[in-house]
Parts: sequence; structure tokens; C-alpha cells
Amino acid sequence: MTKVVFLLLPRLHLLDLAGPAQVFSTAADLGYELCYVGEQEDVPTAQSVSLRADTVWPRMEPGDIVLVPGWRAVTLRDYGAIREPTLQRLSDHHAAGGTVTSVCAGAEALGQAGLLNGRRCTTHHGLQEELAVRYPRATVVRDVLYVADDRVMTSAGIASGIDLALHIVATRHGPGTAARIAREMVVYARRNGDEQQASAMLRHRSHLSDAVHRTQDLIDSRFADRLLLTDLATASGVSERTLTRLFGQATGMTPLRYQTVLRLERAEHLIGQGVTIDSAARAVGFQDARMLRRLRSRRDHPGGHPSGGPA
Repeated sequence: MTKVVFLLLPRLHLLDLAGPAQVFSTAADLGYELCYVGEQEDVPTAQSVSLRADTVWPRMEPGDIVLVPGWRAVTLRDYGAIREPTLQRLSDHHAAGGTVTSVCAGAEALGQAGLLNGRRCTTHHGLQEELAVRYPRATVVRDVLYVADDRVMTSAGIASGIDLALHIVATRHGPGTAARIAREMVVYARRNGDEQQASAMLRHRSHLSDAVHRTQDLIDSRFADRLLLTDLATASGVSERTLTRLFGQATGMTPLRYQTVLRLERAEHLIGQGVTIDSAARAVGFQDARMLRRLRSRRDHPGGHPSGGPA
């Protein structure tokens, strides 16, 4: 069971909290347990709703996550100091191998805990300059949704907490799982952080075709299998010809090419983790590594596009 511990500080923004909490509660089947702690039991919010928090922190393991939602403050300095025992909790958890994250002004808590020193980070665009002045040993990255640096993850304003939480799920459980959760939350277009490319599972979800979404759901969950167009059409409830047309309109590619792109991306991830090309090829559904090598070669040359026939 992975704990996600939300640190509730006075005047926090509800969406800073609710967005990531919704992601991890939707992923409860993956073994996430949500906990809410604070320096006081009754925590006022910026939206005039009081929340109830535990004042005793749960026992945490290195795989657990601490998330600090942002709060309403004209400046970071105006908010004042966070209690030393709270800051020590954040620092100790990271030192033990844990992940510490923030949304919006919550980066101030990480700064006070010393976790931004020597690391890249971000916050709401209206607070970036002040954060850089307050923590000169940090590298504040402007105009990005989130930044991850050595298990310290910071995100920009309000709704970007959803993107950060989905990024954590994608990193730990794969982009297919993150895509499933994003769709359940009706967040088809999961935005990327400071990366230039998002997973194809998420990059091609910004459409409203239910038939194509159903097809993508099937391909996402079984991209390593041999999938026939007939079976995809049956699952989507339309004819093969209609599915091909709708899929092309929504994603700019055929279902087969979409599956191939997913295989290539997953193989690249495995190779980046130290898996051999032969093993990666088999893991994603290629009969041997020759197809994977050809696809990687096409991608690395100008004008190259991943494609290919049934595996």
C-alpha cells in the first residue's frame, strides 16, 4: 500500500488538493491510501470551507508520497514560517528515499525545508520571480506545468496538480494506466510537464469520438497482443471502414500504426531502464528485434515515421 500524505496548511486552495486527490483515489485499485495531516485539526481554505486534518503523521515508507497543496497569499513571504517539525518531516521523508511534491505556492514549504537547494523547480507564474529570490540555490524553471528533480516534484498553479499526479502514476505504473485514469476523470488531454513529447496514449486523446476512445482503450490495454481490425471494430460498435475513417480523423493515424507507436514508446522506456533490445522487443509484442531496430532507425532519421505491419 502506497500512502499519499497531503499536508494541509491554512488557506489552501481546494483544487490544489482535490485535483491530485482525485487522481490517486481513482487509482486506489493500484494500492494508494490517502492521508491528510496538518499543524492543526481545523484547516481553513481559500474557498471558505474548513477541512479536518490529523495532527499525527502516519508511518511512512520510501515509496510513499507527500504532497503540499498551495495556498492563497499575495506573496510567499507574507505567508510566514511553517513549523519546524513539519519541515523536518518533509526533509526526513526525502532523505529516507521518499518523494515530496507541491502544487503552486506549496513550493514555499519545500523551500523552507531545504528541498529546493540545488534542484530545478517551478510554481505559479505569479510567484516564480519571488521563489527564485527567496531560494537562490534553486533553479526556477519558468512557464512549465511541473518539474521533477531527484524525487522533489513541483507544479505550477491550481489545475497543474492533476498533471503532476498523472505524471507520477504514469512513471510508476505506465502511461496506459495514467491514460485510463485521465479518461475516467474526463481529462482526455493530459498535459505534459517540461518534456517536449507526451505519450501517444495521452497525446491522441483530445477528441470526442466515443468509438475511437473505446478502440484506444482496447489497444492501450493490449498493445503487445496481435489485434485484428475486425475485433477492434466489433469492440467499438462500428464497421471496419467507419472505424478506420474515425480513427484517422481523431488521431491522424490508423489503429495499427497507433499500436505500433505505443509498442515503440514502451520499448524505448524499457531500453532506457537497461533492458536489452531483444528483451524489449519481445516484451512489447514484436516476434524479434529486427522490427524494433527498423522502427528506431526510421524515427532517428529525418522523415522517418514509426509504422509497420501486424506483429
